[in-house]
Amino acid sequence: MDGEKGALTPVPLMQLASGFWSFKVFAAAVELGLFTRLRDGGSLTLSEAARELGIHERGADMFLASCASVGLLDKEQDRYRNTPLAEEFLVEGRRHYFGGFVRYCDQREYPAWHRLVEAMRTNRPLTWDPATQDSVFSAADPVMMEFFWEAMHSISSFTASALAQVHDFRQHLRLLDVGGGSGAYPIELCRRHTQLSATLFDLPHVASAARARIEEAGLDEVIETAAGDFRTDPLPGGHDVVLLSLVLHDWDEETGRGLLRKCWDALEPGGTIVICELLLNPERTGPPSAALMGMNMVVELEGGRNYSETEYLSWLTDTGFTGAHVVRLDAAGANGAVIATK
Repeated sequence: MDGEKGALTPVPLMQLASGFWSFKVFAAAVELGLFTRLRDGGSLTLSEAARELGIHERGADMFLASCASVGLLDKEQDRYRNTPLAEEFLVEGRRHYFGGFVRYCDQREYPAWHRLVEAMRTNRPLTWDPATQDSVFSAADPVMMEFFWEAMHSISSFTASALAQVHDFRQHLRLLDVGGGSGAYPIELCRRHTQLSATLFDLPHVASAARARIEEAGLDEVIETAAGDFRTDPLPGGHDVVLLSLVLHDWDEETGRGLLRKCWDALEPGGTIVICELLLNPERTGPPSAALMGMNMVVELEGGRNYSETEYLSWLTDTGFTGAHVVRLDAAGANGAVIATK
């Protein structure tokens, strides 16, 4: 009977059904600037929070309790403060600020997920219109330009740091970051390894924005940018390591395999390719982060999906790479990297 030790209960289903509650509280806290207001040891009482955030005290009561319950706030007596997690990642201006990703999910992805069944039935993205845009990465998309690249910079900076702990970039001299976005990977890797220089290859408007971040980091003499579309243009040559991070899941298998052939052409003999992704297991039953990211691709993109580590190993071998293997890492953007040699 219900409640007996070992008996099934609907509690896991309740947790699944109400998962959006915690996300929307999180998104509201970022929108209201709560964590930035509490930076550097600041604190607020319930009444102060209601007044300063411009919300009713009844809502503030449940709001602060909810933020504390999910590990975003600590409470001492009657005052609320940032937890170390919130202080590190949710204060605007911090190196790994995560709020851009939260805002992007809230404004772009969350409304589209309401129509998930439609996306599966039509096999068409819901966050942009292929009839009027060349791709979801268009420069004309204000939400992408305001939030997406900021979001990806935060995720990619931390993921790059995790990648550097499981692959030795000291053995490389010249990095090509394909679809490099904001420049987070070459910035992080070139900071760590002074022998390394890099080229970031991405669409013109993305490469231009990355240039500004690279200059801000003081690495403009170490990292160069090259503008182009990897679907149609050749990749710059002369590199001994090519990185594809959070790129291949955006595209269908044919496009992905074609991009690997271009990477082969761009690599020097003996060079290394690194595919950094949220990898599905060989059975394609998890982990949830990879599987659910794949569902997000159904909502957002025309052909994207998350692939298993076995699929990437096969693609690399079919392209001609040798020694393909998987290394594990723990980051928001990726759980592993598939590495092989030309």
